[in-house]
Amino acid sequence: MTDQATINNVVWRACDTFRGVIDASNYKDYILVMLFVKYLSDLHKEKTDEYKVRYSGDMERVARAMARERFVLPDECDFEHLFAQRKQPDIGERINKALAAIEDANRSKLEGVFRNIDFNSESNLGETKERSSRLAHLLEDFNDPRLDLRPSVVGQRDVIGDVYEYLIGNFASDAGKKGGEFYTPAEVSRLLATIVEPKAGDRICDPCCGSGSLLIRAGRAVGSDDFSLYGQELNGATWALARMNMFLHGLDNARIERGDSIRNPKLIEEDRLMRFNVVVANPPFSLDKWGADTATDDRFQRFWRGTPPKSRGDYAFISHMVETMNEQDGRVGVVVPHGCLFRGGSEGLIRQRFIEENLLDGVIGLPANLFFGVGIPAALMFFRRNKIDKNVFFIDASREYAEGKNQNKLREDDLARIVATWRARQNVPKYAHLATPDDLKEHDYNLNIPLYVDTYEEEAAIDVNKVKATMADIEHQLSEIRARLAEALRELGA
Repeated sequence: MTDQATINNVVWRACDTFRGVIDASNYKDYILVMLFVKYLSDLHKEKTDEYKVRYSGDMERVARAMARERFVLPDECDFEHLFAQRKQPDIGERINKALAAIEDANRSKLEGVFRNIDFNSESNLGETKERSSRLAHLLEDFNDPRLDLRPSVVGQRDVIGDVYEYLIGNFASDAGKKGGEFYTPAEVSRLLATIVEPKAGDRICDPCCGSGSLLIRAGRAVGSDDFSLYGQELNGATWALARMNMFLHGLDNARIERGDSIRNPKLIEEDRLMRFNVVVANPPFSLDKWGADTATDDRFQRFWRGTPPKSRGDYAFISHMVETMNEQDGRVGVVVPHGCLFRGGSEGLIRQRFIEENLLDGVIGLPANLFFGVGIPAALMFFRRNKIDKNVFFIDASREYAEGKNQNKLREDDLARIVATWRARQNVPKYAHLATPDDLKEHDYNLNIPLYVDTYEEEAAIDVNKVKATMADIEHQLSEIRARLAEALRELGA
């Protein structure tokens, strides 16, 4: 079985192909596209072998069956063919043509996905001889016999997402850059998806979908295939990654739009914003120049509660998400910096109006350093239509985690405790508190978690006599050391 460690090992060696040649932030584009081609080739081979067995080697029937599959892999576009051609001086151009043919043969699912990647780029990969040599090495890296990406081997694992996480985690200072904007750690995705409770028939949306892993996780939480996924992503390379991710997971009907969800939302029906049962997102923290200059003229009236500061777009994304949840059972789960909980000004006014409308369901404080490239602690805010009460539930989960070298992680026990506490919705000393409307009003609608969850630990009583005795003992030892030092110096004639 191809485990994640094996895949990561291959990817790490592939990174060596590009080190010192292109900026580390561009490694992932070439590596993830080649991983996609390898996965698609292995999937095609597995399906072909299945039909060969079923039809006793009748290749005509096999060909007809493959033509009806959910994807098409044109001749001479598979990984094996590219690997066989790796020594050709125009291998970069051959890879580009293969990608174009794959995209064209699967236009409804992959149109535009490879437009941002060029394996024949002199500016990125060097002159012809150097470029061809590097690409040959890259193909050789992915030809590792241990790298078997057939679905029967890797199962339902998020292969693309896991490798993306690995790349960001190991190049956090450069390849990651703002990678936390594009990838939500798996345990945080699980927590979000569990709490918003996606169910059969739901329309699920992520307006800042990044690599798509959070959106996929929310869909899988339904427990069946009866759901529909929608997303939008501004970054072109990351949008392509999300499209590939959907394809690899068999989510061919997922609608992933490219563009700015605030300035130019693309998920529209009948000239209105689409409404969703579930909306989840990990938006970029405190985005500057998010579009405040045009917010007052927003044709969808998303910012009627107030216009967020032009230098901090957190509540712009939150307002968009709340406005797109449906009126019957809409649920929103969003990752935010802690400043969203207590900053004043227009953000304080928006926060107050959300509370007065009884839309805010709860807040969960997370540990620091969970997200790539973002060391500050984050929080989760949850909104819900038709709440059963007017209270807001607070959980302080910031102190329970596994410490890691590059980032911290929530453990299974940590996740289980958070979910169980959320569902119970009862006060837990130093961990959770159910705040009433009066509590919130008393604190001027400030949601800073320590105002509601008292985590203060009293210091142990000090035994003054014991401290005095310890100090006297230290003084005695120090006197003896000084005497021995003075004697040694006299013997040395100093």
